[in-house]
Amino acid sequence: MKRDIDINEISDGRRYGLNDMVKADCGDCTGCWDCCSGMGSSIVLDPLDVHRLTEGTGLSAEQLLDQYLELGVVDGVILPNLKLTGEAERCGFLTAEGRCSIHSFRPGICRLFPLGRLYEEGKVFYFLQVGECSHKNRGKIKVRKWLGEADAAGYEGYIREWHYFLLDVEEAIRQRGEDAFHRQITAYLLRLFYLTPYRQEDFFGQLYQRLSEAREFWQLPEQLR
Repeated sequence: MKRDIDINEISDGRRYGLNDMVKADCGDCTGCWDCCSGMGSSIVLDPLDVHRLTEGTGLSAEQLLDQYLELGVVDGVILPNLKLTGEAERCGFLTAEGRCSIHSFRPGICRLFPLGRLYEEGKVFYFLQVGECSHKNRGKIKVRKWLGEADAAGYEGYIREWHYFLLDVEEAIRQRGEDAFHRQITAYLLRLFYLTPYRQEDFFGQLYQRLSEAREFWQLPEQLR
């Protein structure tokens, strides 16, 4: 998701890598679920997020869309996001006690918060969002550990490729300027990357194969990195 903002207005002014220490540790968020409510449609899910949710909940992608997710348009592409419900706009996966019932397989944006991502010159950087997290006395933690990914470098590479792929799709839609093409490609991508199940093993390998198939099928232009 692209955001037209001045990074210096929302961050601590630093760019972090996987091995850097950052004040992001919220101490298990005991008694707080502020970032799990009132977020609108901003918790956009990538294919790995939905795959993990299907594995963790035992529900299909279609069933998740019926109960916990919804579809929205992000930079011209139809993508799923967490559905927030009720007057408080709470995440459907929150328990009555305000605890995350999917914490071990929660989406990437949830894992990242209160950090954000930057994509510059083909690389991924992280920044600390100021004023977003209610926890005031956060501890220092290595970015790699905060993400909680067994293969942090592999995950970062995947996130990078998915980000630039979506930029390429957006550019293809802009260049064609045809409503029919727009509808066809977004429906195709939703089916290919989200609704078609992945095998349990080697998710990244399967994802990269689907990226290659999509690029070849739609003859997508590649952004300069």
